[in-house]
Amino acid sequence: MAEWMKMNDEITVGPQPTANEIEGLADKGFASLVNFRTAGEEDQPLSPDDEQKKAEANGLEYLHVPVDMQGISPEAVDRFREQYRKLPKPVFAHCKSGKRAGAMMMMHMAAEQGMTGEQTLQQAKEMGFECDQPELEKFVKQYVDSHVAR
Repeated sequence: MAEWMKMNDEITVGPQPTANEIEGLADKGFASLVNFRTAGEEDQPLSPDDEQKKAEANGLEYLHVPVDMQGISPEAVDRFREQYRKLPKPVFAHCKSGKRAGAMMMMHMAAEQGMTGEQTLQQAKEMGFECDQPELEKFVKQYVDSHVAR
C-alpha cells in the first residue's frame, strides 16, 4: 500500500508520512495522527517522540500505539479502540506501509458496525487492502468475530 486510503469520513490510513506531510495534515483537515509503528523500526524517519512533537506543533492530537505482528493481541486492539474513541476526528493513521494501520482501523470499524470477521476481510479486499500475511488475516477475523457490537 503506497497511497493514502480514505476508509470513511473519519479515517484515512497510509504509509509513514514524512515530516513535511505531517506539517500539512491539519491543512488537509485532519485533527489527529495515529502511529502504529514500534520505536526503532527500520526505515523510520522520525522517532515516535519526534513525530509526536511535530504533530502537536502543527495542531494535531497524537496517539502512539506500537503494534508488531508478534505483539498484536486482542487486548492491544481493545486499548487502541478505547483511546481512538477520545480522539478528535478525522484521523490519519499509519504504520510503515499502512497494512497494520488498515487492519487496526478495520477491526475497530467492523466491531462497531456489527460485521462478521468474514465480512470484514471481504470489505478490506474491496477497499484495496492487500493482506499478504495469513496470520494477520486470521487475527483480524478472530478479533472481529469475538468483538462484534451487540
